[in-house]
Amino acid sequence: MLTIIGCGNLNRSDDGVGVIIAQRLQQYLTEHPHPNVRVYDCGTAGMEVMFQARGTQQLIILDASATGSEPGAIFKVPSSELEALPEPSYSLHDFRWDNALAVGRKIFREDFPEDVIVYLIEAENLDFGLELSFVVQRSAEKVFQELISTLALVN
Repeated sequence: MLTIIGCGNLNRSDDGVGVIIAQRLQQYLTEHPHPNVRVYDCGTAGMEVMFQARGTQQLIILDASATGSEPGAIFKVPSSELEALPEPSYSLHDFRWDNALAVGRKIFREDFPEDVIVYLIEAENLDFGLELSFVVQRSAEKVFQELISTLALVN
């Protein structure tokens, strides 16, 4: 089983890129069903990422990044380089997908995927807005096409 999770905020321009790719994949799977692939739009709900990842063999996370790199740059990173335990807090708004990976591994142990890849697309615009910048749109299309190719390899 492969689970793909899109993360981000659709109201913050390029920050919504992970969600937009996930929504496109959901549409693609409606037209081309694949019984061993699940796709979720988890938005900004880090806790939801943890629960949707449980029980899958492979996990792919999609999100925007703001590292100061060239806008549209695509990073494909093993989760082990990004997982982070959350700081103590009383708010679930502070619980992000990187926290979900670390905590999910601690809580669910062998029922949490070891094979986790994160696609990050460097944002150009994180202001309020509903549209992706042109450069991030192009990168989103590249990631989408790469994921379509990945689906063909899933048994």
